[in-house]
Amino acid sequence: MNEKLVEIKNLSVSYDQQRVLEQANLDIHPLDFLGIIGPNGGGKTTLIKALLGLVKPDAGSIKFHIPLKKVGYLPQINQVDKRFPITVLDVVQSGKTGGKFLNVFRKDHADRLYAEQLIDEMGITGIRHKAIGELSGGQMQRVFLCRSLMNQPELLILDEPDTFVDNQFESELYEKLKELNKRMAILLVSHDVGTISYYVKTIACVNRQVHYHPSNVISTEQLASYNCPLQIITHGHIPHTVLGMHENHDHHEHRH
Repeated sequence: MNEKLVEIKNLSVSYDQQRVLEQANLDIHPLDFLGIIGPNGGGKTTLIKALLGLVKPDAGSIKFHIPLKKVGYLPQINQVDKRFPITVLDVVQSGKTGGKFLNVFRKDHADRLYAEQLIDEMGITGIRHKAIGELSGGQMQRVFLCRSLMNQPELLILDEPDTFVDNQFESELYEKLKELNKRMAILLVSHDVGTISYYVKTIACVNRQVHYHPSNVISTEQLASYNCPLQIITHGHIPHTVLGMHENHDHHEHRH
């Protein structure tokens, strides 16, 4: 068995002739739980799009050692068209057809049973016949997580899943991912270094280049050395935020 699920080598990607990713290198191994962090516009989403084959690289390569159907993807929920007249159960089943909603209606009994099993496990049995336009952000997140699991992936990719959901679901989601990580690798894009560092095993900072950090503990100094201008929010008895020093105190910038 190959020790890597995916190999990214010297990957460069541009938009409108502007380089967004430069010579990026990253390996994803079985049962990895990798947190992808970085500033807005730093290339996190571009890296995901390249992995999913949605953008064409200028140079470099992405080599998969697993079938592409064994890669699950949970998109940002704000990008989902809630006007589409489809039920929760159909959305989940569409994960088996590569997202082609029209194919859902050629229903396979085993697929339906597995979709209902996932829905039960996610605690959303009561809404399985609802149209997606009626759902809250947390419910949508649960539905699309089920959908991303329909092909029993070996690698699950999540793009900022903690956006547009409530705090209760956020903690439930991370606990669920911890369980899923026992049987699949997870690549999680997030803007929240403090929260994900509690759950992930390793971290990669993406700011045009990719800087891999082989643990889940990362300091402000290490972020600075990776040229990753983020703040680290620490959790303790007294909630507080540690911000980097500003040379000019007249111009404070608050980064998320």
